[in-house]
Amino acid sequence: MSSEKNDVPAWEQRFRAARLSLPEWADDAPDRSLYVSNATGTFEVYAWDRAADTHRRVTDRPHGTTDAALSPDGAWVWWFDDTDGDEFGVWRRQPFAGGPDEVAVPGLAPSYDAGLALGRDGTVVVGRSTDADGTTLHLLRPGAAEPVEIYRHAEYGGIGDLSHDADLLAIDHTEHGDAMHSAIRVVRTADGSTVGELDDVTGRAEPRGLACLGFAPVPGDSRLLVAHQRRGRWEPMLWDPRTGAETELPLRTAEGATLPGDVSAQWHPDAKALLVEHEFEARSELFRYDLADGLLTRLDTPRGTVSGATARPDGTVEFLWSSAAEPSAVRSTAGTVVLRAPGSVPPGSVPVEDVWVDGPGGRVHALVQRPAGEGPFPTVFEVHGGPTHHDSDSFAAGPAAWLDHGFAVVRVNYRGSTGYGQAWTDALRERVGLIELEDIGAVRAWAVASGLADPARLILSGGSWGGYLTLLGLGVQPDDWSLGLAVVPVADYLTAYEDEMEALKSLDRTLFGGTPQEVPERWRTSSPLTYVERVKVPVYISAGLNDPRCPIQQIENYVTRLEQLGSPHEVYRYDAGHGSLVVEERIKQQRLEIDFVRRHLATS
Repeated sequence: MSSEKNDVPAWEQRFRAARLSLPEWADDAPDRSLYVSNATGTFEVYAWDRAADTHRRVTDRPHGTTDAALSPDGAWVWWFDDTDGDEFGVWRRQPFAGGPDEVAVPGLAPSYDAGLALGRDGTVVVGRSTDADGTTLHLLRPGAAEPVEIYRHAEYGGIGDLSHDADLLAIDHTEHGDAMHSAIRVVRTADGSTVGELDDVTGRAEPRGLACLGFAPVPGDSRLLVAHQRRGRWEPMLWDPRTGAETELPLRTAEGATLPGDVSAQWHPDAKALLVEHEFEARSELFRYDLADGLLTRLDTPRGTVSGATARPDGTVEFLWSSAAEPSAVRSTAGTVVLRAPGSVPPGSVPVEDVWVDGPGGRVHALVQRPAGEGPFPTVFEVHGGPTHHDSDSFAAGPAAWLDHGFAVVRVNYRGSTGYGQAWTDALRERVGLIELEDIGAVRAWAVASGLADPARLILSGGSWGGYLTLLGLGVQPDDWSLGLAVVPVADYLTAYEDEMEALKSLDRTLFGGTPQEVPERWRTSSPLTYVERVKVPVYISAGLNDPRCPIQQIENYVTRLEQLGSPHEVYRYDAGHGSLVVEERIKQQRLEIDFVRRHLATS
């Protein structure tokens, strides 16, 4: 190891180390793959010719690129071109082997992305979302000059999948007005007419969600793999929209046990088996499910988190795996590492401990990491975003940085998190924000009572929804926290609704049961701005100037009120969207947070 690298702190090495996404391969050209990497210091799209083992950077933009897809024949790389991270743009494409970019679908104005489907015959379906039009889907046939609109609705929706012959299109939609529980419609691409509909929301006292997982990838097979919540958790089933036949999939191990967590699946390329992913209590595992005999076979993956997997034509499965202690790698069930990032492997970190705490809504699961030495420790409560997401036993540079500086890290999978059943996730609709803080508060009390956390040095921190909960928590629980670090937060919920992208407006209407005009008291009760006068501790806020999810103006409103109150705070504004894809910018933001905490804890 060079002396230069020895001078770089381990926490910075983790941020700077090259990382790779799971390679996506072309359906009819499996030697052609696509992945995202930060090898040059910015996350960009790369084309990988497996046969020649050559890699080529496809995109090169100052703010980075992550959204991309391969045409089924592997001839074209499609990528989404927005402006400075604002997520508002158009699809472009370039030849897999390299060449100039071109507008992929002429005639479509910029919009937020609502999906993309590329057919084997050259058919293209592009989904758009705007405030003015809601969701629109546009079909472009081979040889046509411009696309035609085949779907429109004011509520948010998106593309599910195209059938193998491109005759059928599956649409995930929320026309019933519940953005947390989608329905599925299958239409003919020839004229947009409906072939079949699955709706587990309309007319039901307890709405259940549905999600498209993909059509069977073989000719003449119209079966659609669907995820459903009919038994209170996500499970897969088969549905043939042409006949209406639904096929349950009894996923049981050889010992007869069911999988207790949320279950998703995807087709093997021959459509004879499914690759099953099981998420439960912050970890995941993979299985093969043979459709002919119903045999469920566990695949050999280490304990930790699989953040993506794909079944290859040769029967192997490639997956992206990591744990809190070990950095990610693209592995294969053949026992090999499929793809290594260039450069050295980043330093590892501290394993997580599982903690269960009794909360007002049931047992709360928390992931705890302890630094070296004896407690009680200064402790960072790192709150996840989403909100329908969860913290997992996976590698993350941010928590590892705090551990290197002597802080314990606690991550809470509060009510609203995924992986613990539908009832746990759907509790989000009860007293938005406040119910999550009850669970965080219960884990905080445990952390102090157990001797892990120093009650005089407790930092509430998070990004996006986690940033929202941070600002809300500092006002609702003012005596519980020593400092707050809010990254791209919702700060003034009423103003945020007016400025945010339509997909989030739809989710917010679902969470609150109406618009700010229809149920104003619910919105005020859950807005951090309502409680800003109660904040007692210094606050650090970072915000993206082009963020469509947590827009800048509502953050400025909160900051202005802090200034009027004379409350200690610092604000960092950066020229990007909902987070940065530039490595040095991420390091800068982490350094600013560490510096803020060091200065204010030293004087508190």
